[in-house]
Amino acid sequence: MSAKLIKGSEIREQILAEIKKEVEDIKAKYGKVPGLVTILVGENPASISYVTLKVQTAHSLGFHEVQDSQPVDLSEEALLALIDKYNKDESINGILVQLPLPKHINEKKVLTAIDPDKDVDGFHPVNVGRLMIGGSEVKFPPCTPAGIQELIVRSGTVTKGAEVVVVGRSNIVGKPIAVMMMQKAKGADSTVTVVHTGTKDLAGHCKRADILIVAAGVPGLVKPEWIKPGACVIDVGVNRVGEKVSEKTGKPVPILRGDVDFDAAKEIAGSITPVPGGVGPMTITMLMANTLKSLKFKLGIPV
Repeated sequence: MSAKLIKGSEIREQILAEIKKEVEDIKAKYGKVPGLVTILVGENPASISYVTLKVQTAHSLGFHEVQDSQPVDLSEEALLALIDKYNKDESINGILVQLPLPKHINEKKVLTAIDPDKDVDGFHPVNVGRLMIGGSEVKFPPCTPAGIQELIVRSGTVTKGAEVVVVGRSNIVGKPIAVMMMQKAKGADSTVTVVHTGTKDLAGHCKRADILIVAAGVPGLVKPEWIKPGACVIDVGVNRVGEKVSEKTGKPVPILRGDVDFDAAKEIAGSITPVPGGVGPMTITMLMANTLKSLKFKLGIPV
C-alpha cells in the first residue's frame, strides 16, 4: 500500500486562506494590513522569479507590498541605509533582502542590519537565539522549517514523544527544524537526532525515525531500506539532475529529484512529501505568516 502523500501545494492553499481571512479581520477592526518590503539588488533571473512570486502572493492576501529593486552596483553603504529607512517605516512589518547579493556586499552585515522585529526570514542572530530559547520568546521561525512543521502537524502525524531524525545540519533547515521539534510545544515535544553525511551508521539512525526529515542536498541519499515502515518522511531536497522537454510548452525544463528515493520509499513510509510539490510551496507561505505575525505583535494581538 502506497504512503499518504503530504501535498504542500494543498496545505499552502489552506494556510493562505487563513491568512487572508485574518488580514481582512484586522483591517476591519484596526485599519491596518501587514506591510512587506522585498529588496532585490541586481537582475539574477532566479531571484527575480522568486521575488515576483513573493510579491504576487502578498498582493493576493491584501498586504501592503513594496518591491524595491536596486541596480547591481548598489554600494553596501547605500543598501544598509535603505534597510535603516525601512526599519523606521511604521507601515512596514517585514523586511526581506533577496539572496544572493552581489559579491561586493557583505551578506552577514546586511542581514544583521535588519530590525529583528521585522526579520520575517528568521535569520537574524537575535531570532536564532529566540528560537533556541523557545516558548513565548519565539517570533519568527525560519520559513522552510516552519513549513516543514506545518506539513507534519496538518498531515495528522503525532509528534509528542516521536523519534525524529534530521538528515542535514544547515543553518537554514537542519539546525532550526531540530530545535523546533524538540521544544515543549504543540507540533513538537519530540526526541530529536541530527545526522549528516559524515555520521557513522547513517542508515541505522534513519531506521529508528518515526519522522524522518531529509535536507542533505544529495539526490537519492536515503534508500528505501533506511525507512521505518509507516514513518512520516519529509523530503526537503530539490536537486536538478537533468532536463526534459515539457509536453505543454515544448521547452526544456529541469528534472527535479529529492534526497529520498521516492518511488521505492512511498511503498514503505506511512506518509511522504513529493518533490516537487511538497516542502517547496511552504516557504513563501510561511514568510507571509511571519509578516502577519509581525503586525499582530505590533498591535498586541495574541499570536
